[in-house]
Amino acid sequence: MPVPWFLLSLALGRSPVVLSLERLVGSQDATHCSPGLSCHLWDSDILCLPGDIVPAPGPVLAPTHLQTELVLRCQKETDCDLCLRVAVHLAVHGHWEEPEDEEKFGGAADSGVEEPRNASLQAQVVLSFQAYPTARCVLLEVQVPAALVQFGQSVGSVVYDCFEAALGSEVRIWSYTQPRYEKELNHTQQLPALPWLNVSADGDNVHLVLNVSEEQHFGLSLYWNQVQGPPKPRWHKNLTGPQIITLNHTDLVPCLCIQVWPLEPDSVRTNICPFREDPRAHRNLWQAARLRLLTLQSWLLDAPCWLPAEAALCWRAPGGDPCQPLVPPLSWENVTVDVNSSEKLQLQECLWADSLGPLKDDVLLLETRGPQDNRSLCALEPSGCTSLPSKASTRAARLGEYLLQDLQSGQCLQLWDDDLGALWACPMDKYIHKRWALVWLACLLFAAALSLILLLKKDHAKGWLRLLKQDVRSGAAARGRAALLLYSADDSGFERLVGALASALCQLPLRVAVDLWSRRELSAQGPVAWFHAQRRQTLQEGGVVVLLFSPGAVALCSEWLQDGVSGPGAHGPHDAFRASLSCVLPDFLQGRAPGSYVGACFDRLLHPDAVPALFRTVPVFTLPSQLPDFLGALQQPRAPRSGRLLERAEQVSRALQPALDSYFHPPGTPAPGRGVGPGAGDGT
Repeated sequence: MPVPWFLLSLALGRSPVVLSLERLVGSQDATHCSPGLSCHLWDSDILCLPGDIVPAPGPVLAPTHLQTELVLRCQKETDCDLCLRVAVHLAVHGHWEEPEDEEKFGGAADSGVEEPRNASLQAQVVLSFQAYPTARCVLLEVQVPAALVQFGQSVGSVVYDCFEAALGSEVRIWSYTQPRYEKELNHTQQLPALPWLNVSADGDNVHLVLNVSEEQHFGLSLYWNQVQGPPKPRWHKNLTGPQIITLNHTDLVPCLCIQVWPLEPDSVRTNICPFREDPRAHRNLWQAARLRLLTLQSWLLDAPCWLPAEAALCWRAPGGDPCQPLVPPLSWENVTVDVNSSEKLQLQECLWADSLGPLKDDVLLLETRGPQDNRSLCALEPSGCTSLPSKASTRAARLGEYLLQDLQSGQCLQLWDDDLGALWACPMDKYIHKRWALVWLACLLFAAALSLILLLKKDHAKGWLRLLKQDVRSGAAARGRAALLLYSADDSGFERLVGALASALCQLPLRVAVDLWSRRELSAQGPVAWFHAQRRQTLQEGGVVVLLFSPGAVALCSEWLQDGVSGPGAHGPHDAFRASLSCVLPDFLQGRAPGSYVGACFDRLLHPDAVPALFRTVPVFTLPSQLPDFLGALQQPRAPRSGRLLERAEQVSRALQPALDSYFHPPGTPAPGRGVGPGAGDGT
């Protein structure tokens, strides 16, 4: 729909230059070219398929420069559209190859060879336009007479009238030939915007001000402009002017754009992207970015907008800072990943945190592969990568033989594998325990000798035993109560949520066991044997078994209560929850569960009333809303209520919140109740 002249004058200004814009009458596209050239515009648009670059067979015409000009295409005297005229400047590139006969004999080639050199040149020039939401390609045929063919010289230009675009929009233009002999030219043109659409800041908020008449009906849409693929709509609503739309500063990202149009047939839509250089928008973009592990050889960086960044694999010792690069390096799609932009570290994540559990004192072995199946191993340490075996004095060198044996016997966990090498995590716990075994033995001998001496003095014996009892109790409290976490592996997202909960509980005085962190033992022993051993050890130590209910867990419990047995082959090798029901149910049926079991479920995922009645004989808490009561139930039975319980609950809630957000609101989907404008979620 043509834009009224007074709106164009408001957008373009009333200077003589603007008022003298050339006016084109009619709606048909046209083309014209420099004197001496002939050109023709195809009647219809073509598909925008540049194709691959191919070698030139000889002299060819190639676009060398794009030049744009604003013109007006008018249906009536005062109803005009803003239109973009494009001039493509052409030159002759390439040259004729010398004939073999001329090189051999030094004479001139015959007339049959000379004739093509005196022929005219023809080219098919493509112009590609993109301005959201419109994209189109047109084809111009150009012919240059032989008299103008001079290698490396400009032959003139061909002009296309014209590409219509909305006020305020950004038009991207590409030009190339078919077939394509060189890289395409590109040019970006920003069209003037209407003054009645303004963006202003008010503290932490941003206002979109639309100064239109009260009877004017218009549509307003917010979207994420994408470099590749279609734009992602965020919010849309039909409004009546004037309006002030308030945006929260946390919703700003560089690719957030605004589209406004009158609610009339075939209306022109105005687009602006005002936050491209806004520092707050760039900070929000990196805060919203997430690294996600896909397989052992790939990961994905999720972000609302396109990010120019570099990623690299690094490693970090417990308590170490910063993350150190791998030497020698693997390929750049790797484990704990540093993401850098503009030479500044923006994001650092350990992609295996939820599946590996809390940070351990493991050793990272780096395997590099060379030609002819040659491979070498080194252990990553703060001083560098120590080759194995080695006679150095570092810890990894002293334990080199044992680490190589563990690697060969399959006790190390593979974190990464590609053509250049692999990365392994080998546990160090057992070697640390061996080192301390002699120390503990010496302490026990000393304690035995001391007890004999004290027993010789009967009066002091009772006081000594009382002190010893208090020390044992305080030591047990400091060591933390054992907690066995059982859950149903409904999906990979729920497993990551469980891993985040277990990691958060480990920051408290709790010793958490969960099958996610014991996959090797689970595969070797089988789910039933592994759970039976963990349950017996937990209950013997006065610990607690936590049943984490989900829709899948409720279904499995109901199935057992009805049939008394699970279906054959219905579970995988790591499904400890299904295997555990054969041991858990007798404890509940015989009344042994209270005091030893606790139930829990996540808010918005499952209501406590959905848990079968048999399992509600023990407390069932919803997380994170009942975290203080839940943590209180995990304490020792006779332990006093600590004044720090609320503080610890807040600590666990903060650690759990990112995983909850990721599970309930995957990246790229808006959170319910959080819109970009007023009434978000109710738009059409």
